[in-house]
Amino acid sequence: MPVTRRSRTVAAPPATVWQAVADPHQQPRWWPRVERVEGVDGRGFTQVLRSPKGAVVRADFRFGQRNKPRVVVWTQDLEGTPFANLLAHSETQVTLDDAGDGGTRVEVQLNQKLQGVSRFGGFMVRRAAKRQIDTALDALAGLYADGEAGAPPAGVS
Repeated sequence: MPVTRRSRTVAAPPATVWQAVADPHQQPRWWPRVERVEGVDGRGFTQVLRSPKGAVVRADFRFGQRNKPRVVVWTQDLEGTPFANLLAHSETQVTLDDAGDGGTRVEVQLNQKLQGVSRFGGFMVRRAAKRQIDTALDALAGLYADGEAGAPPAGVS
């Protein structure tokens, strides 16, 4: 199973960063290609994404572990979706650790199990996952770049 793990230090305390990573409504601010999030409840949420060619794609997720303010996990519902042709399993884990000096070390881990012929393209999937995670971490760090220590809008876990 390809596992991709990347980390970055963000210039905000863990409790502040938690507000962005634990609330799916905040994903358009930092997760790549997410235009909006719908249907958020205690069980999960739906991302509305825009593909590089402009197509709108919906992806449903279930919450896994939520250990405030340290770990949040969400797993993609794949059955009956176009993603099921490529993936047997896809889980995202975000872990926050105090980095000292008021900062937070953010680690994003993407666990994906490929299926069918796509099993042979694990290196390509990992490369794409690295780009996706690096883009997410850059955007998350950018939320707090210029000393912006304010919390995201209301509706946060």
